[in-house]
Amino acid sequence: MSAVSGAFARVEGRSGRVIGILPSDETGLTPPPGYPNPWVEIPIQTHLAARGDGGADPNSRNHINILSSRAVVALPGGPGTASEVRLALDYGTPLLAFLLSPRDIPGLPDTVRWTSRLEDVREFVLALL
Repeated sequence: MSAVSGAFARVEGRSGRVIGILPSDETGLTPPPGYPNPWVEIPIQTHLAARGDGGADPNSRNHINILSSRAVVALPGGPGTASEVRLALDYGTPLLAFLLSPRDIPGLPDTVRWTSRLEDVREFVLALL
């Protein structure tokens, strides 16, 4: 997410801010090391510590990520990304995976539309704005 945040933050004349929904460490009081990434302009601290394999757990910030989004563009990733994809499907949030192969997200359901074309991603996002 740091790369995506940084790329957006560097867009000249952009409209919008880089928002980070932060997980908590095991104490529930502070974010774990590395959060927020240096590009986050509006950090939103949560008490939610579950992530990675626990990304669909009720104690995961991933619910906030998906429920506060008009659309989700999933990029190659691990268990946390896979859980966000499952939550987007569960909540009915429009979803497109931007991948070279569906194997770039472990366990990606066959029902998830994916593309390797940036123009497809652009059209997907613009259609939902």
